[in-house]
Amino acid sequence: MRTPAFFAALAGLTLAATPAAALDHHMTTGKTVVEVATGNSDFSTLVAAVKAADLATTLSGKGPFTVFAPTNAAFAKLPAGTVDTLLQPANKATLTSVLTYHVVPGRVNAAQLTKLIRDGGGTATLTTVQGGQLKASLMGDRIMLTDAKGGMAHVVTANVNASNGVIHAIDAVVMP
Repeated sequence: MRTPAFFAALAGLTLAATPAAALDHHMTTGKTVVEVATGNSDFSTLVAAVKAADLATTLSGKGPFTVFAPTNAAFAKLPAGTVDTLLQPANKATLTSVLTYHVVPGRVNAAQLTKLIRDGGGTATLTTVQGGQLKASLMGDRIMLTDAKGGMAHVVTANVNASNGVIHAIDAVVMP
């Protein structure tokens, strides 16, 4: 059974899709992650995925959550046909798994995450709402995520605060 915290985390995931250039701390004041994502065309793929997974109604939960939100450009890096395949009704469970893999319970800003990485000897392990793990490390002064398959994504815009969490836009889709 899915808990309210699960849905709240999904809500945070959806909003994380706001593109780096379009994420403006001023315009997100008081908005939920859902409002941030749906108001930004650079996250249209993420928003479409959330709707296809029937997660849109969960996107205004209280949280807090940390959302690593892939931009449209991040989705475009996937092999041809991947997004279309995931959006098909028959693949709803897989899509939900991928989306919830981008959400971590709690509000973790970039400074806190950097401290966790340093305290962990160069790596911090984050448990996602999906149940899998992401490894966070530093590449220079940029936060890098490594997924379960060895894929990597960089945080391109950090600390976009929403009323129900924090969004970090990323340049690749991480996979469970």
